[in-house]
Amino acid sequence: MMSDSATGGTRKLLSTVLVAVIAVGLLVAGGGLAVALGLGRTDPPAAGSVDVGFAQDMSRHHLQAVEMANLAGTRSQDPEVRQLAFDISATQTNQTGRMQGWLTLWGQPVTNRDTMAWMGSSEHDAMSAGGLMPGMATEDELTELRAATGTAFDVLFLQLMIRHHQGGLEMAQQGEARAAEAVVRGLARSIATTQSAESTTMAAMLVARGGSPLPAP
Repeated sequence: MMSDSATGGTRKLLSTVLVAVIAVGLLVAGGGLAVALGLGRTDPPAAGSVDVGFAQDMSRHHLQAVEMANLAGTRSQDPEVRQLAFDISATQTNQTGRMQGWLTLWGQPVTNRDTMAWMGSSEHDAMSAGGLMPGMATEDELTELRAATGTAFDVLFLQLMIRHHQGGLEMAQQGEARAAEAVVRGLARSIATTQSAESTTMAAMLVARGGSPLPAP
């Protein structure tokens, strides 16, 4: 029969192991309990920071790409263009949701009243003068795209989306290089990589359909 002292030692050992298992579980879960209790929490990004500005401006930039991509389902008869547009819409809708979710958690508005100020004076001045972030389509171009069908739609869609991706690339690169939050840097890196690859694919698709790229933004 085990002595009382031995039993107590065994129970202490089991308790120690159990605590260790629970601690590992919390780490694997991303420290959710610690976050809920406010332990180890840092101050969220502030208004005017790279993290907030990037999330606000890239969300807006993405939403126009989603709008253009969603037109392909009814305006294009080209399976390759329709699949590309579906992928862009799904990816950028998901990314926009993530960025707007961060903004909500940080207590920041999803729209930026001082667009591209976080990028620096030259980009901010250019935005103030032109009214659109780099690569974004004008309202006249969007009206033309909405009215186009068939190959005419495909060519214009690819032209506008290539330029759109090109315009967002510098924002993504700046976000990756300068954001304080690791999740923001990671998303910015993913955007830059994905959109660079998509731009190459779309350029080949455009040439195959008899089109040529628009001037880069």
